[in-house]
Amino acid sequence: MTWELPIGAQVTPQGVRFRVWAPAAQEVAVALFVDGRTETTHQLTPAGGGYWQTEVPGIGAGARYAYSIDGDDPRPDPASRWQPDGVHGPSAVVDPSAFRWSDAAWQGIPRDDLVIYEVHVGTATDEGTFEALIPKLPYFKDLGVTALEIMPIGDFPGHRNWGYDGVDLYAPANSYGGPEGFKRLVDAAHAQGLAIILDVVYNHFGPDGNYLRVFSSSYFTDRHHTPWGDALNLDGPGSEAVRAFLIDNALHWAHEYHVDGLRLDATHALIDDSPVHFLQQLTDTLRSSLAEGRHFVITAEDERNDARLGRPTSQGGYGIDAIWADDFHHETRIALTGEQSGYYADYTGSTADLASTIRDGWFYQGQYSATNKHNRGTKPQALDLPQFVYCIQNHDQVGNRPLGDRLNHVVEPEAYRALSALLLLVPQTLLLFQGQEWAASTPFMYFTDHNPELGKLVTEGRRNEFEGFWRETHIEVPDPQAPETFERSKLQWDEIEQPQHTDTLELYRDLIRMRRTHPALLRRDRRALSVNVVPALDDTAGNDNAATGVVIRRQGATPADELLIVVNLEGSFDRDVEQLVAEVKSGQELALGGQALAAPKLNVLLDTNDRRFGGSLAAELTDNEGRGRRLRLNAPGVVVLQVGQ
Repeated sequence: MTWELPIGAQVTPQGVRFRVWAPAAQEVAVALFVDGRTETTHQLTPAGGGYWQTEVPGIGAGARYAYSIDGDDPRPDPASRWQPDGVHGPSAVVDPSAFRWSDAAWQGIPRDDLVIYEVHVGTATDEGTFEALIPKLPYFKDLGVTALEIMPIGDFPGHRNWGYDGVDLYAPANSYGGPEGFKRLVDAAHAQGLAIILDVVYNHFGPDGNYLRVFSSSYFTDRHHTPWGDALNLDGPGSEAVRAFLIDNALHWAHEYHVDGLRLDATHALIDDSPVHFLQQLTDTLRSSLAEGRHFVITAEDERNDARLGRPTSQGGYGIDAIWADDFHHETRIALTGEQSGYYADYTGSTADLASTIRDGWFYQGQYSATNKHNRGTKPQALDLPQFVYCIQNHDQVGNRPLGDRLNHVVEPEAYRALSALLLLVPQTLLLFQGQEWAASTPFMYFTDHNPELGKLVTEGRRNEFEGFWRETHIEVPDPQAPETFERSKLQWDEIEQPQHTDTLELYRDLIRMRRTHPALLRRDRRALSVNVVPALDDTAGNDNAATGVVIRRQGATPADELLIVVNLEGSFDRDVEQLVAEVKSGQELALGGQALAAPKLNVLLDTNDRRFGGSLAAELTDNEGRGRRLRLNAPGVVVLQVGQ
């Protein structure tokens, strides 16, 4: 279907049509600007439902405009497609039909084929623009990722921001290259066979440059609250137009920018008590607008572990394709670092809890959470395993640390390689964070570029948040407002040529290639997965404090395709192979109907401590003095054993 944005500024054969929602206004005018000054003003007329509309002849793309409500100062269009002079300046008319796309044959990437790479445009390259990312696309293709997930680009105050302070949801950030730059990036990505998923924020607006209340107080409600203040009004008087404003934004990215999916930020903060939840309306409307055969993946960040998000709307769910499942990150982080401050206090990092998380999708399924002070989660077993998005790093889990340190900054290389392999070998949907694949040396810190008054409050708030960290370490938390905080967070691409980074990159390439080609790893259903906790040493039977490992069994279409993935996150692992296989065979997971494991004709397919990955303590699969074979891991690592080859 042909879709057209019903609000904002639309180029017509005669000029430009302007349409805005301002239900309580007595009069609405659009001011046209030339050289920063108002040149003419045109009155809008009521169009029903609180909308105002007019058509101004003789103007077109590039015209600068702003709306005046009841004679007050002109303000940017809430549905502005471009803010070339910043979020406080006039909006600019954009003609969506002017860009010449070359991706007519592109259909997107199915969810189960996604290998997602999270990118912050401003720090991914020295230039920090959409166009600067285009020369990097062949690198991403060679790495094996299939989708770039772009952190929010709705325009924000200043020149540097994570994107979650956005105030112009429809306008790609001018500091990144604006609408034209983003379209060129998407088109070029499709030419490389890469999808683009866009992170969008529908639960709050930033604190500077948000003029929605000028147009209507009904955009927000004091009936519900979020960590960022009043919630968006999704279920009160006037909410129909607010919901339409947000849903039109999703359609705008899908149709005008050809993006292949959306990542919805903090959907637990989209509070809606109406009969049809906003998320259900969003997913149904979006999918019905797309051409047959087009793949469009909607993922959600949601702290509740609520399986309802992933159920089809026809079954009372919200129709989300995949949900960020942080339990995996938290369990593995604690397993390697022992950290248990903040929300980590809810997790043990034990192999048993890790195995349960991988097996089910998330750990919390209704248990009491001491951090949240209530029961958390629902049963996930009805969801498909690719409906859980797993990571060991993302913008939050790195950037919300006091110094923005990455996992590879705080654990040994052997442990980092092991956890990387575990992530890439489980059947859940995979998300990497920029630079993770080469163990980047640069941090990713929290940075802003607010006005001096607001910026001072942000700096003070950030340092107060980590006051205990300063007292303990005597290290000052970086100032988010300082330009050097932003500059230090930029990737250093020359690192991929340095030995200590090249080795890790080679591991990631091999693992992603295996994930995308091996028959057992291509099969993603629950019946093809079993996860066992086993003693790491033969001589520790009956010792409750014995070191343990995790053995993951992935089944293909035939017994010869089966893989055993031995995961050792600490200490040593030394087991009789035949005994190990017997333990896996007797696991309760076989109750799911899986095939019996074939005879243990096992060979090492991949070892994270292989020399070519930077390791020095490779695993040993040796003859056990005529009594079978032994598998020895003398350091943290992951070994992939191929059956029958």
